[in-house]
Amino acid sequence: MRSGVLHLRDRIDLGHGRAERITGLRVAHRGSLTARPTAGAGQIAVVQGLTTARVGDVVGPRLPGDERASQFPPPSYETVVDAAPEARGRLYSALSELAEQDPLIRVRRRDEEITVSLYGEVQREVLAAILQREHGVEARFGEVRTARTERLTGVGHALEVKKQDGNEFLATIGLRVEPAPVGSGVTFELECERGSMPPAFFDATEDTVRRSLAGGPLRYPVPDARVVMTHSGYAPRQSHMHQKFNKAMSSTGADFRGLAPRVLAAAVRRAGTVVCEPVHRFVIELPDDAVGAVTSLVGRLGGVPFESGLAGPGVAVVRGEIPAGVIATLQRDLPGLTHGEGVCQTEHDRFEPVREVVRQ
Repeated sequence: MRSGVLHLRDRIDLGHGRAERITGLRVAHRGSLTARPTAGAGQIAVVQGLTTARVGDVVGPRLPGDERASQFPPPSYETVVDAAPEARGRLYSALSELAEQDPLIRVRRRDEEITVSLYGEVQREVLAAILQREHGVEARFGEVRTARTERLTGVGHALEVKKQDGNEFLATIGLRVEPAPVGSGVTFELECERGSMPPAFFDATEDTVRRSLAGGPLRYPVPDARVVMTHSGYAPRQSHMHQKFNKAMSSTGADFRGLAPRVLAAAVRRAGTVVCEPVHRFVIELPDDAVGAVTSLVGRLGGVPFESGLAGPGVAVVRGEIPAGVIATLQRDLPGLTHGEGVCQTEHDRFEPVREVVRQ
């Protein structure tokens, strides 16, 4: 705790639409953990109830100079992971458990395909070893590829009404999707009356929307969006005396979980998206007589060298930005252009629309 006070039963905001209630507090005191009703600045505490919290999350307002929110940049690469048919269930469970423990591991599942986001080849090798050693799963990793996302370019709305136009679900859902600032995450809001149907149906819709956007209703995830539920409707539970519950005439959460992805995908298509790829900043130290050749290579690969200068006698430094997907090509060709003396460092900066460039 750096500032403020946490109280038992407080409901706190973890960002990106996640809010959790504190169900237990144990404060470190003289070498042990003691149950307390509060935890204040300067104390270390175990907080229970934060089921969606992840390593790196910051609770409460950030203090001046606090850069922790950016200490884990999004992964720039991803790969498909598979295992023998009898081990696929254990594979997903193991990856999900590892992702909860390690913010550098991000897992998503779409249909039967499991995708893991990575920071590089070394992490893939480490992950394979952990799965084998600690979970007994022999994982097969596909080719590492650039992790892309989609950004909404406009506003889109879609609506499906129960028992109309081929809607086989006993649910009415209307969704409007709008672009949101980069890094703001997904927000879900209501324009329809909250009392118009049971809260569980709203919760089922929101949970499904968030999962669908994280996995991508189209090909890639949509990390930032404002989603507004504009219409809702359901078939009330049958309550005739001596009658059993009739699923064919009464809505359940499954109706909303089944319909929401379809309405969401239609709204996203109408809004339009642009596919984005990670762009990295780079710093290259190299002999000064190789600057021209290296900046030319960076340009051919779709990068932008925007600064160069001397770092010492005969040594130059070039800075710029380059799409993550061609960094391997840059690193492969750099030694030949710099007499084996070039050194390149890169760091994730942002996502930008995919650039049409020569990929060698």
